[in-house]
Formats: sequence, C-alpha cells, structure tokens
Amino acid sequence: MSDALFLHAARDARVEPLELAQGKPGETLLTVAAVGLCGSDLHYYKDGGIGSARIVEPFVPGHELGGWLTEDIPELGLSRGALVAVDPNKACGHCPWCLEGNHNLCPHVEFIGAPPFNGAMTKQLWVPRRQIIKLPEGFTPLDAVMLEPLGVALNAVDLAKPRLLERVILLGCGTIGLLILQLLRVTGAGEILAIDPQAHRREMAARLGATRTGAAVAETVDWTQGEGAPLVVEATNSPFGFRDAVEAARIGGRLVLVGIPDGDGYTLPAAPARRRALGVKFVRRMRDAYPRAIALVASGQVDVASLVTNNFPLADGPEAFRLHAENAPGMIKSLIHP
Repeated sequence: MSDALFLHAARDARVEPLELAQGKPGETLLTVAAVGLCGSDLHYYKDGGIGSARIVEPFVPGHELGGWLTEDIPELGLSRGALVAVDPNKACGHCPWCLEGNHNLCPHVEFIGAPPFNGAMTKQLWVPRRQIIKLPEGFTPLDAVMLEPLGVALNAVDLAKPRLLERVILLGCGTIGLLILQLLRVTGAGEILAIDPQAHRREMAARLGATRTGAAVAETVDWTQGEGAPLVVEATNSPFGFRDAVEAARIGGRLVLVGIPDGDGYTLPAAPARRRALGVKFVRRMRDAYPRAIALVASGQVDVASLVTNNFPLADGPEAFRLHAENAPGMIKSLIHP
C-alpha cells in the first residue's frame, strides 16, 4: 500500500492510499522518479474529462514519467536501478491504424494515466516491458519526463512541414508551444512570431528564439502587414484557439492545431477559414518519436530543463493542479516527485 494522487471528479484531487495490484505477464515494476503535470491532466481536473474520456471513478493521472527499474531487463541491456522513460501508449498493434504505423491513432489503446487506466502519480507502477525506453548515460528524471511532451511537439512539427525560412505564427507558449518553438528553429523556419497572454511565457519564448512576441493575436496583423503567416501552429487551451489561428493565417495557409480547448469545444466563424481555403491538421499525441527526442535533448538542440519551473512532492500534488488551473504567475511546467 502506498500513496497516490487520485482525480475523483472535476476540481477534486486527493492523495490517498493505493493498493498496488500484481503485474501482468510482460510487465515490470517501476519506482517513479518524476512525473509531469500535463495539459491533458489539467483538463481532466478542470472539466472532468476530455471528450468521451470521462472520470467515471477515481483514477491516478500522469503519463509523462521517468523511473528506476526494480529488476534487470536483459533483452534491453538494462539492470536494476537504471533510470528509464516510458512510452505511455499501449496500442493494440493489429488494427488498420497500427498496421499503418499510426499507433497514436489506435482506437483500442490502453494509455497510461488516461481513465480508466491509472498513471504515474504514485510511488510505483507496473508498465509493459515493451514500453520501456532506454536512456543515455547522464540523463536525469527531468529529461526522462520531458521526452513524452517533446514527442508530441515533434509530431506537430512533422505534420506542419515548415519550409526553410518560412514565417510562422505560434499561438500558445506553454510547455508544448515552447518545445515546438525550439523545433521550428532546428528545422530552419524563418521569422517566428509567438503569442501568449502571460508575460513570463512570452519572456521564455523570446529567450528560446522567438523573433517577436505579443499578448494577443491582433498584434500579428501589424507585424505581417495584414497578410498573415503561411504556417500557424496553435498550442493553447482556448476555445478561441482555432478562430485565432484562422485570423493569423495567410490566404492559402496551413494550420496545425495541437491544443485541447477548455470545455472541449471551439468557437469558429466559418467564412474566414473557408474563404482563405486553409489546410487544417489536428495533432493526436505522438508517433514513434523517442529516438529523435532523446537525440535532441542529448545534443542540446532542445532545452527541456528551462521549461520546468516548479517541483512538488506527491503530497502537494493537489495544490499543483489548483495553481495551474488558476494560471498562477510564473508557472510553465511542473514535475511531481513521488
């Protein structure tokens, strides 16, 4: 028996005892070193669910994690005590989407930390061995945690296909947005205009390479002389994110929507998007991104450590959720350390 953070319903997070069940064949027991508080975790907290994935009974969130092995895994060349990351996505492997290589689209997925599957905001967790990610020497628990959100950002940039020196407008400078910003720099995008209502996030965007920053999408009109950008990447939690992305886009431009809107709905006038003949892509989690994510962190091309602004023990996990839900100043990414 050990403690875990449970979400019981919207705005109801509690630390309570969790009885650790016996693992299934093919699983290994992990001692959790750190777990990230993700925007999707926050939607479960604020809204009680995301779309059809609702909190029906209390569950343990947390899918961005690093931990220490409690046993040797010879087939991976790993010994007990090794720090590893975990791919939270247990796809079925045999549906049409899995066979196409799109495991992130599997409709039969068992995803760690999405109801009804318990996640990593607890001291120990059974995980399938095939989802264990071996890490280079010198990686920290923070690095391990941040590989999963970096994988989401990689999927977004893969779908965006930024062109060399192309102007990009980025809406939202939370964790995912700031990771996307860095990847846009790596891929050779040109001028990057970053928008976020919170000053400390704009400051971080400028530090990480944004050409210009602003508090509202209306500022992009002057910056682009009313033309807009050929590529707009939206990574907000706003119901107006889709609308704002349309407003920022050039005629014939491309939109990539990464954010999950509060309330699970968009407010969008149809005519501007239709008349601009915009191409729109939605991002669903990530594909097989871990090798690239590890290489980007190991090489220093992506700075993940600067994004972690807060650390909490498990006992203070409910307070971490509350602070993020209230947009407390200065916060970007929080880690919980069970």
